[in-house]
Amino acid sequence: MKVDIKHLAKLSRLNTTDEEEKRFEVQLQSILEMVDKLPCISSNDSLVDCSNPMKCREDVPEQLYKREEILSNAPQVQAGCVVVPKVIE
Repeated sequence: MKVDIKHLAKLSRLNTTDEEEKRFEVQLQSILEMVDKLPCISSNDSLVDCSNPMKCREDVPEQLYKREEILSNAPQVQAGCVVVPKVIE
């Protein structure tokens, strides 16, 4: 399968150089070849092994950071909250 990087870049509204297009074409071609090698799996086949169920860790809430520490990274804070630009009129 031939990958048309210029067309993909145009659809994605990306500005690419000739060098980038060549590099992306090689990378995408490699990905497509890898996908072609994947085995076909029927949608009726289950990939879950019921005899060996996955065990999840206990979900225990913990406080890793103090509120003031997190807010110190925000560009603007007011009344203990992050101030963001208005996006809806």
